[in-house]
Amino acid sequence: MGDNVIYPAEAIEAHRAFIARRRALRPNGHDLPTSDNLIARIAEAECEGWLGEVEGLRVSLSGAEEKIAQLDARQERRSSKVFLGVPSCDQIGARTAVSPDHESTPGA
Repeated sequence: MGDNVIYPAEAIEAHRAFIARRRALRPNGHDLPTSDNLIARIAEAECEGWLGEVEGLRVSLSGAEEKIAQLDARQERRSSKVFLGVPSCDQIGARTAVSPDHESTPGA
């Protein structure tokens, strides 16, 4: 399939460290602000009359909800089975049938 390449140990360790740093930077549910916290902060800002703060927190809440939905969708895709398109016997038979616009010659 491909060439076998021998990389120096330093390059392999640097790549492993890069992967570990990248995985550590991935957001998880604990890193995102919770909706309850943002809703409470919006309510407080409304009571205090901080209109600019209310608007900013609503934008943050919308972004947090969107990000949580994206993470949930990604997790659902990862946990669901993937159909690879392997045809069933019925589908194979349907593919080998002669279409009406192609005439077959007898005895061929």
